[in-house]
Amino acid sequence: MTVTRISLLCSAAAFTLAACGDFDLDMRTPDSGFNTSDAARQATASRPRADGRGVISYPDYQVVVARGGDSVQTVAERIGMSARELASFNALTPETTLRAGEVLALPSRVGDGPSATDADRIDVSTLADTAIARAEGRTPDPAPTRTQTQPASAQPTQHRVARGETAFQIARLYNVTPRALADWNGLDPEMRVREGQVLMIPVAADVAADRAGASPEPQREDRSESVPQPGAGSATPTPPSARAPLPDPEPSADEAEVAAQEARPPSPSLSEERTDTTRPQFAMPVDGRIIRAYGPPRSEGIGIAASAGTDVKAAAAGTVSRIVRTTNDITFVIVSHGNQLSTVYANVADVAVSEGARVTQGQTLAKVAGGESPNLHFEVRRGTESQDPMRFLQ
Repeated sequence: MTVTRISLLCSAAAFTLAACGDFDLDMRTPDSGFNTSDAARQATASRPRADGRGVISYPDYQVVVARGGDSVQTVAERIGMSARELASFNALTPETTLRAGEVLALPSRVGDGPSATDADRIDVSTLADTAIARAEGRTPDPAPTRTQTQPASAQPTQHRVARGETAFQIARLYNVTPRALADWNGLDPEMRVREGQVLMIPVAADVAADRAGASPEPQREDRSESVPQPGAGSATPTPPSARAPLPDPEPSADEAEVAAQEARPPSPSLSEERTDTTRPQFAMPVDGRIIRAYGPPRSEGIGIAASAGTDVKAAAAGTVSRIVRTTNDITFVIVSHGNQLSTVYANVADVAVSEGARVTQGQTLAKVAGGESPNLHFEVRRGTESQDPMRFLQ
């Protein structure tokens, strides 16, 4: 009787639990070592890298990846789109603050970004972001300056979140892991989604491999006809003949040197050939010894020791592109010199110029900031790629 009652109670409990909509009868825990739910899901690739504005392009749509401190308004300004239209399409408001890495779907396509042929244009926003990242001790993520449209085979499915849906339900629906869904869309640690949000469904890893293209197998050259048979194809040397004249004797070392000097053209006068290109392109922004050498990625510039309050001067004539203060209270100035060349002056204070101002070589930009070991961090960049400053200073 007791056994029968226990069986009936277990059966009733099982039917009650089965009536729950999302209840999973697999009672294995993730730490038990026997959970195969993630393994059964499709392996996914990494999200493609965005361009300098944060845009990722596919044949049928585009998305944009937010940066730290972005709002919908600032993202719209960066990509040249109406903030109200961008916000409405993503169920947000123009004033909404975004997380770094959060992805927004674009209601219409935007341009391909700056062309590599626009030699005098510099993506100052990207340059400032990379400088901020270095000042805060983070490694900046390099990005292409132009939008590269991904192939159609690698285009993710888009899913607009309906009322009541969760990220876990959507991941299960498309047979992907919740973590991959979060990584591709920049979801917060709580995996929260909102009604009307447009999500990208991660692409399978094998599709990404097809996108990259398999390397063709090396073609083996058929040498069956090109390899001569043993004993064939070798020319028989002409036997020496007593009737042939002997070759001329080799000249002595002294005679060879005299002949070489006679054939050598006269050396040009260096005083007549000297040009202004022998002078350094940039001047030292402060006088001091180098205490930190150029060595990317750890140091993408040089450190120059200088007393606090020392004038920081422009290394060359140009335009002040950006003046930024980081969250760590580090101020830096960026000066553009044309041809995508710019200089960065970090650890400064009392900035004496404003954004957009034209400066001459040697003009004071700011003062060296105080601290335990005052120094100026100086960088030279072509586009967003760092250059060795000593090549321009020597």
